Amino acid sequence: MIKEVTGDILLSEAQAIAHGVSPNDHFNSGLALTLREAYPAMYKDFRHHCHTAHPKSGEAWLWKGPDKKIVSLLTQEAPITENSNPGKASIIHVNHALRDLVKMIEKERLNSVALPRLATGVGGLNWEEVREVIYRYLGGLDAHIYLYAQYSKGVKAAE
Repeated sequence: MIKEVTGDILLSEAQAIAHGVSPNDHFNSGLALTLREAYPAMYKDFRHHCHTAHPKSGEAWLWKGPDKKIVSLLTQEAPITENSNPGKASIIHVNHALRDLVKMIEKERLNSVALPRLATGVGGLNWEEVREVIYRYLGGLDAHIYLYAQYSKGVKAAE
């Protein structure tokens, strides 16, 4: 079940927060930066995962923190060099990453996941196209999916 909400995703009571990044992402902007600041261990573990597992765009990675799970959906191309910005997102990578997310939700028995306007900021994709894909993959799940369609800093959404 998907419920579109307005608010600050960091105030979500969902078991997990998903967000879009690239392989080897530095989490330098947007929600990724905010998550890096809120969960520094998650960022450190993500970087270690990238250096040891060499994940590809279209995959998903789960971090289990003491009070929240974070799912990094690899919706963008990897940076060309260590110091460059991530590449653009593609709808194909979004499709594959959401498929991985569905498997994670089922395997981890997550009953709720908060999701932003995936791949539309730095990723550069069209929101209506991404929204349609989110509904296609996540709409039929038993888990509560809170889609943060509008960001409002410091405002708790009515989940």
